[in-house]
Amino acid sequence: MIRLVYLLRRKPEMSLDEFQRYWRDVHGPLVAGVATVLGIRRYVQVHTVDDPVNAAMQEARGGMEPAYDGVAELWFESEEALAETMTSSEGQAAGAMLLKDEARFIHLSQSPLWLSVEYPQVNPQGEALIATPRSSWQKLYFPLRLRSALGFEAGQSYWRMHHGPLIRSQAQAAGIYRYQQVHRLKSEMEAVLRAARGTEVDAYDGHAEVWVDRALRREGVEPKFRS
Repeated sequence: MIRLVYLLRRKPEMSLDEFQRYWRDVHGPLVAGVATVLGIRRYVQVHTVDDPVNAAMQEARGGMEPAYDGVAELWFESEEALAETMTSSEGQAAGAMLLKDEARFIHLSQSPLWLSVEYPQVNPQGEALIATPRSSWQKLYFPLRLRSALGFEAGQSYWRMHHGPLIRSQAQAAGIYRYQQVHRLKSEMEAVLRAARGTEVDAYDGHAEVWVDRALRREGVEPKFRS
């Protein structure tokens, strides 16, 4: 199983509320309607919330780039399965329809995307953690660029084998309930998807996902995650 990660910036003329409403209520059903044709096994929209903790985390890390407006996540059986659907006549028609709609609300050139694989680190079994407006869960998203001096493979290995255990050892004290590393998978399909959208922003080397309980934050326990 592979995951397509698509970081989204809205078109400049749209408000965050307009963007997220269109994405959820118009584009989401379009994706669902062609999911079988495109071989999409799972589709999740992650909507950015207006929360002071976003700015606080950016400042703590030396001034990060502005947060994205959301993340689209799509799971496929394999690279081969994705390539097969994208070359079929039905798949090409469905993909073209979705891309035409993306252009209505997504700033395509500034919205990077890539394929990835998952490495769960702190992962409670048997519990479905879904961050919704009505649940107490929040999902923190950290797109990462590895230090160039390490190189891609060595950097991902260090992240998984050294940094991961550090997070696991501090998870309970830091209020982290779930932590997952999602590593970029270098693939020829990435170039195809970027070219179709005129993507200008470089793909990230992966991202970290952290689930925290908003109830704990209200009690003054802030997550102390460092990536």
